[in-house]
Amino acid sequence: MKYIPTIGIECHVQLCTKTKLFSEVDNDARGKEPNSCVSPVDYALPGMLPRLNGEAVKFAVRAGHAMNCAINPKSRFDRKHYFYPDSPKGYQITQFFHPIIGEGFVELPSGTKIRIEHAHLEGDAGKLTHFSNYSLVDLNRVDTPLIEIVSMPDIHSAADARDYAKELWRLMTFAKVTYGDLYNGNMRFDVNVSIAPEGADKLGTRTETKNLNSFRSIERAVEYEIKRQTKLLEAGETIRQETRGWNDATGESTPQRSKEEAKDYRYMPEPDLPPLNLSEEFISAALENFPMMPSDYRKMLGSIVPDATLEVLLDYPKLMEKLSELKENTAALKRISNLFSSVLLAEENFSLLNDELPSKQQLLDLAEMLDKNELSSTGGKEVFIKFFDPEMHFKATREIAKELGVVQENDLGALEAIVDAVLAKPETQKAQEDYKNGEQKVIGFLVGQVMKESHGKANPSAVQEILRKKLA
Repeated sequence: MKYIPTIGIECHVQLCTKTKLFSEVDNDARGKEPNSCVSPVDYALPGMLPRLNGEAVKFAVRAGHAMNCAINPKSRFDRKHYFYPDSPKGYQITQFFHPIIGEGFVELPSGTKIRIEHAHLEGDAGKLTHFSNYSLVDLNRVDTPLIEIVSMPDIHSAADARDYAKELWRLMTFAKVTYGDLYNGNMRFDVNVSIAPEGADKLGTRTETKNLNSFRSIERAVEYEIKRQTKLLEAGETIRQETRGWNDATGESTPQRSKEEAKDYRYMPEPDLPPLNLSEEFISAALENFPMMPSDYRKMLGSIVPDATLEVLLDYPKLMEKLSELKENTAALKRISNLFSSVLLAEENFSLLNDELPSKQQLLDLAEMLDKNELSSTGGKEVFIKFFDPEMHFKATREIAKELGVVQENDLGALEAIVDAVLAKPETQKAQEDYKNGEQKVIGFLVGQVMKESHGKANPSAVQEILRKKLA
């Protein structure tokens, strides 16, 4: 029997506000001591009241806009009750009945559209670290502002699940609402998977694999769950509705607990926060200077930059902003895109992306020098990498190329004189005779001799053309 998988994904996005959602505490705890970014509000001392961070509301509006979603002018907060050691209040402040972000969609690079059911604002829980016979609680993450994005069950393959998560990550980072650091949990994905016989009129029992933080893990976890459920159904067994944990090292998931329903959380309206009523002016102000999204760059650059190269570059918002400065010069844009993808994104150079990017003029001048054969492809790469030296940020491209000694000699008169000198040498006589007798390959030897004589500064293409004419 053929089974059709159906996948829905819930994504938690940590918003990069300066302070937390309900307290005036540093929201960036990366590298900080455990329990150092907390306040009485965060650890729920009696009598402490939450105060909503307006910047988080603006970021939620921007996130919704990035996903083509409706922004609900009226929303409100609710209490989601559950006991867990990393949640001091005994409940989570979230939005269940009236979320701030309504329906929308995310379009994948393939053109497939995945509908968004809604997205809501909420405060994050803390973090538990488990040891053999005890656990430690770090409350630094408590009430970090989150939006939880809930997709419709529109995904039907592991590859599309991966692509959806990656495109969502791009949208959130391009919109500048999150740092997007997957390693540090800035975005976490819960993946719901069910399978049903082909043609069935209802979905199968779903499982939820929690807290995935890489696109490859999402793809592998979905593939594993489809195979696991298929094997159970083919053996006549039933699927249990449960949450599961993913082990990236073994490539397997394990059951954690039975899946709770909304009724288990005893939702109630949050009494300490008034409803949100957003004016048109507030929403417009939140969307001011909204940056270009991946789809905008695809439209702008798709006919210039190869798709495969563009999809690599789209993982770097700062880099795409720089490339967009070159959009009026398609030849330069094509050359520089190739340099960014082939040189800068090589593993050993990846860290350079954290530095200041070259200026528009430096890039345009580099493209021009390459077009005029004033630089070889190797020389062009050397100059490009040198752009990222802090001392070179304001130097002209030609000046950098001269300092590196990579400017090619293109003066035909000067080149011809060097060629004549090489052809006059006794050690090149046999190669010349061989060439005249039809051995075309020896031209490479002669070009090499000219390059040596010119200390590597001669234009190899021009040298070869001069040699062929003189030996004809």
